[in-house]
Formats: sequence, C-alpha cells, structure tokens
Amino acid sequence: MAKGDFYKTLGLGRDVGADEIKKAYRKLAMRYHPDRNPGDKEAEKNFKDVNEAYEILKDEEKRAAYDRFGHAAFEQGTGGFGGGPSGFGSGFADIFDEMFGDFGGARRGSGQRAGKGSDLRFNLEISLEDAFKGKQKEIRVPTSIMCDPCSGTGAASSTGPTACTTCQGHGRVRSQSGFFTVERTCPTCQGTGEVINDPCKNCGGEGRVHKEKALSVNIPPGVEDGTRIRLTGEGEAGLRGAPAGDLYIFLQMRPHRLFQREAADIYCRVPIPMTRATLGGSIEVPTVDGTIARISIPAGTPTGHQFRLKGKGMSVLRSKARGDMFVQANVETPQNLTKRQKELLKAFENEGNDEKHSPESHGFFSKVKDIWEDLKE
Repeated sequence: MAKGDFYKTLGLGRDVGADEIKKAYRKLAMRYHPDRNPGDKEAEKNFKDVNEAYEILKDEEKRAAYDRFGHAAFEQGTGGFGGGPSGFGSGFADIFDEMFGDFGGARRGSGQRAGKGSDLRFNLEISLEDAFKGKQKEIRVPTSIMCDPCSGTGAASSTGPTACTTCQGHGRVRSQSGFFTVERTCPTCQGTGEVINDPCKNCGGEGRVHKEKALSVNIPPGVEDGTRIRLTGEGEAGLRGAPAGDLYIFLQMRPHRLFQREAADIYCRVPIPMTRATLGGSIEVPTVDGTIARISIPAGTPTGHQFRLKGKGMSVLRSKARGDMFVQANVETPQNLTKRQKELLKAFENEGNDEKHSPESHGFFSKVKDIWEDLKE
C-alpha cells in the first residue's frame, strides 16, 4: 500500500520549521495514543503513521532525503521505520521525555533522589484575643524526623547505598510493548537508583523515624479564621536524606462569648434598660483590646440601633490599622415588676399618645385597620 505524504500526515506544509513539526507531532500523538483509544484500530493506524512521519521529518538529513526522493529514499532496507532504535518508538520517547521527563523527580538516564517527605497539616484553634494581639504558640506535631544513627542515609555501614543493578542506577527501566516503548519506575530501588545492602536497624533503611516534634508558631496580629501558615521543611523527613516536606498550619477561630467578627470589624449586641433607652443616658461596653468604651445613649433609642466605635475593631494583618466596632442596642422589656411599677406604667399608657410616643406601632395598626376596612367593602 502506498504511503501518504509525511507532511500531510502531520497537517503541515513543506516550509515549516523543526519547532512546528514537533508541536504538530505532540498534538497528534496524544490524540491517537492507544491508551486514549483502546481497541480503536483506526486510531492505532493513525498513531503509527504520525510516528513514522515524525521519525523522518525530525531528522534534518532524513528530511532532506525525503524532500528530494520521497519514500524511495528509505526503501530496500536503507532506513526502515519499525525495527530497533531507529523505529518510530524513539520519536515518541523523545517527546515523552520532554513532556514527562521529570517523572517523579527523575530525568531519563539518571536515578531520582529518594522521595521528598510528605507535607503535613495541623489544625490550630486560637482565641479572638490571640488573633487581635498575635501570639507565639507552642505545638507538638507527630511526624517523621531524620534518623540520627545513620544520619538519614538508611545504611548501617559506612559504605552507604550502592547503585541498583536492575536499572544500573537510572531509577527507571524500559520495555518494548508492541510498537511503543514503556518506561516505568524500577521495582528494585523504587526509582532512587540505589539500594541498601546493610540497612540501619533503627530506621529499617528509610533514613527516618516517627517522632513527635515540638515547634513554635508565630501568629501575627490580624489573622482570620482559615488562615494558612506554612513552615518550610517542617513536614515529614524525606527518605534517605531527601528534603523534608512542609507543615501547613490552618488557624481556626474559637467562638467568643460577646463578640462576633466580620473581617476587621467587631459586632456586639448589648442589652439596654427600657428606661435608659427611653430617657437617654450612657453605657460602658468592653472592647477586644481589653479596654472599656463609654457610649452615649440618646433618648428614644430603639432596639436594633447601631453605635459605631471607630478604630475599636480587629487588627488588620500586616498593617497598623484597625477595624471598627459596632454595638447594637437591644432594648430590654422590664420583668418582675412591683405593683407600684405596674400602676405607674398603666398611668403612662392611659396618658400617652400612641401616634406621638410609639409612632411605629401606631403606623402598623393603622395599616391593619385600613386593610380590614377594604376587605369589608
């Protein structure tokens, strides 16, 4: 069967550069790859054609020969596209290495270092006062630390690790599967390229041991609920001397008995006696910084009215500024009245003018009356 034009196979013109050829190949190779098209014979054929075309056009000498003589330049055993290292599998391997070469931390032909330690998460509950002032907190984290007897190498003897004979120290092994090459982590050394013949008895050859670690965490003023603090290198120790992971501390704000927080502002609901709300006066309220603030209550203050105390809220992270504090009045209805008090209130009610003294309730019931009148018509 006659072969198709290699340039058309890749969807290119003949004047394209090497970068455009590589880009087109990568796109088509990923589209027609057998792993993405299991059992699709047409995709398999296209994949082979694309690799065959790229194998020729990526090489300047082969491309020049193809441009001059076409497919005849590679017939009668002079080139071949399927066998050995010169087959299309090498083309795909080149692209595979470029796209996924840092596979688990290792490039082709060189073993990767033992795996980096895992990152850890620690949930730390703090008070609103801690978030306002900032604080140095001591925590204890169960983790893995470097093994002292072997200094993290995992080897009991002074010779240390030796090169893995399965992968020759590369950390990866390759095998041919049909028409493409499969590369995987070496099962003997787990990708490190090294093996330990005499493992340390304290850590079992891992180079790390499990232990609880004490740390000091600096909580800056103004942090919010859910803030994440990263401590670099304070996670689990890596295998056999590899770098440690990081520790991520997530702050959780403990509910406060008096205050509610929204960003940098503080809200507080304060009960006010009916007489003070009616006649006016003043009240004292605590603030988050531990001081007392005095608020003047105008006569006739209703429930729900908010008083703003500027600059009495939370600290702002990485700033000298502070938010505001909002005090919401909650006018308290008198309870457990004496007979005399009840008589005085009754007298007040009889002498009162609803429209003047209680405009909201008077307006509401006037509307109710109008609605009933409309329903009767």
